[in-house]
Amino acid sequence: MAASHTDSHPARTELTSISLDDLIVAIRAGGVDAQLAEGGVITGGVDAQLAEGATAGGGNARRAASGTAEQATVRGMTVDSREVQPGNLFVCKGAAFRPAFLASAIERGACAYLCPNDAAILEQLELVAPGTPHIVASDVRRAMALVAPVIYQHPEQALDIVGITGTKGKSTVAYMLRSILLAAGETPSVLGSIETDDGIEHYESHNTTPEAPELWRHLWNSVKSGRRHMVMEVSSQGLKYDRVLGVPLSLGVFLNIGRDHISGVEHPTFEDYFASKLRIFDQCETAVVNIDAEHAPRVLSAAEKARRLVTTSARGANDATFAALNARSTGLELTFEVVDRLDPAHPQTHAIALGMAGLFNVDNALAAIACARLLGVGYDAISRGLAHVRVPGRMEIVATPDQHVIAIVDYAHNELSFETLFSSVKREYPGRRIIALFGAPGGKAQERREALPRVAGKYADLIIYTEEDPAHERVEDICAELSAHTPAGVDHEVICDREEAVAHALDVARAGTDDAVVLLLAKGDETRQHRGDEYPEVESDLSIAKRLLAS
Repeated sequence: MAASHTDSHPARTELTSISLDDLIVAIRAGGVDAQLAEGGVITGGVDAQLAEGATAGGGNARRAASGTAEQATVRGMTVDSREVQPGNLFVCKGAAFRPAFLASAIERGACAYLCPNDAAILEQLELVAPGTPHIVASDVRRAMALVAPVIYQHPEQALDIVGITGTKGKSTVAYMLRSILLAAGETPSVLGSIETDDGIEHYESHNTTPEAPELWRHLWNSVKSGRRHMVMEVSSQGLKYDRVLGVPLSLGVFLNIGRDHISGVEHPTFEDYFASKLRIFDQCETAVVNIDAEHAPRVLSAAEKARRLVTTSARGANDATFAALNARSTGLELTFEVVDRLDPAHPQTHAIALGMAGLFNVDNALAAIACARLLGVGYDAISRGLAHVRVPGRMEIVATPDQHVIAIVDYAHNELSFETLFSSVKREYPGRRIIALFGAPGGKAQERREALPRVAGKYADLIIYTEEDPAHERVEDICAELSAHTPAGVDHEVICDREEAVAHALDVARAGTDDAVVLLLAKGDETRQHRGDEYPEVESDLSIAKRLLAS
């Protein structure tokens, strides 16, 4: 692999503490306009002040402990009181925040806290944590994003960070790129909707893009574990609400855009959603853009903010940096040729075999290839990585021994991914009956309840509506909405228990005389359902399909 700016930074082993005064100084030194006045006021986009236990003009921030004054130091930070470690800065934020969370954080060893500049809130916090040093900010989200890289000692300086955004395909591209890097002898960290793996922590993710303190902790862990690359999905919420503020992306990848996450608690309009996505170009060195996507001219215009632009086209556009030709599907894998014009004077063509179904994955493979080439990876590793790639819960195929029933487990969950998946299945599995199983999440993305039945109804012979992370809504109510929007004449059923619904879909397919494709959608190989405030374990769609179709 080609050398990168990470080569001169050795792995770090320990996170050091920093005083609150030093933290203020470090923020100023980092290029943020800051002013240490009475109370330690910080300005420059975030008005903040050290209060309750802090002294002005360079004095030490202090807290009372056992009757003596001790200098408060910060070592790590968190927004979750259950995860506080001794020495942490605790962030008081969010509509669900309660003063009791701060009391719990202090009991666990938090030495200071960051909170909004609200008199009523400040009074409540002082009652539960009297004398505890804290930073008061008019914009807590932006403040914690500015503080986090300082607390975690700027791990971004030792990493090549790849950020991937789009309405669909983010996880697939991330896993394709990880597979390629592994084939090249590198082990990258991954942050996204499927899992979090930073070399130290490894678990099933709940959010695509975590809050800033958690994100920077994962960057730090990556450096501590000796890794040189972070491959992360970047959600529209992560961009809109400053979760990735200050994260310098070596590569910023824009895959596509379609209507999704439009609701009162996410994005009020498509324009807000689109504009949030485009913010990825504000912080990337090189932009990678799929020029086949809708609204490509606007995306390309926004991408001019990057120092370099690289383009991809699965349609074989002659002006694309990376283009695909002669794409073919066997139903189990794909083959195509990639034309690489990264060096325009010496274009090259390579044959690629992709160990996944779905012709639409040629788009995703091109994005991964472009990123790999920009990171200095050669085609030998690219070919090996893509030939053996597995993306958990993405186009995973399970079939009966006689191929009478083919189950496809996929995370497709919005209008764009549904249209892409269903049209591809119709082309790649001609003549087969199509049975589709899906639901809609509770408390968000309301438009899906109309869009998903409409799209599926154009292709499916039978639709089964079931549970999909209902949160605080009743599964029955969500399924009723989906049923109400089903096109006239399309057979559909409601089975609220997802495991029962999957088993029923497979039974119906096996009992039919025609060969069938069963699409188990939106949950992939996830082993949890979001019910209320809990995430109980369940058997995944993939596990059920393997268990029931094996014999």
